[in-house]
Amino acid sequence: MDGSGAMMRVLGALLMSLSTVLVQAADKTPVVEIYMPTPCLACIDWGAYLAERGFKVVYQESADMAAVKKRLKVPKALESVHTAVVGGYFVEGHAYAEDIQELLRDRPKARGIAVPGLPIGAPGREYSNPTCETACTTLDNTSGERAPKRELFDTLLVLPDGTSKIWARH
Repeated sequence: MDGSGAMMRVLGALLMSLSTVLVQAADKTPVVEIYMPTPCLACIDWGAYLAERGFKVVYQESADMAAVKKRLKVPKALESVHTAVVGGYFVEGHAYAEDIQELLRDRPKARGIAVPGLPIGAPGREYSNPTCETACTTLDNTSGERAPKRELFDTLLVLPDGTSKIWARH
C-alpha cells in the first residue's frame, strides 16, 4: 500500500502542475494598453472592438499624447490619435485585430505597426462623421443611413530605423 500511496501523491502533484500550466497558458491573453486623449469615443470603440476579439484592454488617458508618441518612437508622419502598446510593440491608430495578432505571432524586428490618420471604416471608425476633428465616433445623420462608410487604407510595419513598409492592405 505504501507504493500505491506514493504513486497517488506523485500523480496528484503531476495533475496539479498540469492544471497550473493550463491556467497560465489560458491567461496569456495579450494586454493592449491604449493611450488616448480625453475624451475620445473612437479610441474607446477601438478598444471595445479589440476586447470582442480576445484582447485584454487597458485605457490610459493622457493630456500629452505627443510625449507618449515620442517615448515610443512613433514616426511623426505615421501618427493617429491614440497609441497602444502590446507585446513590446506600439500600435498606432485604428489597426485591425488580425494585424496585431499577426505581429505578435510573427514577432518581426520592428517598433510596431501604424494606421496613420483616421481612415473611415477602420475598427472604431465604422460609423464616423468624417468632419469630426477630435476623432469622435458619431453617426452621419445627413443621409439617414446607418451603413458603415469605408475608405481603403494600409497598416504599416514600422522598422527599427523608423522607415515603414506595408504590413496589410484594407
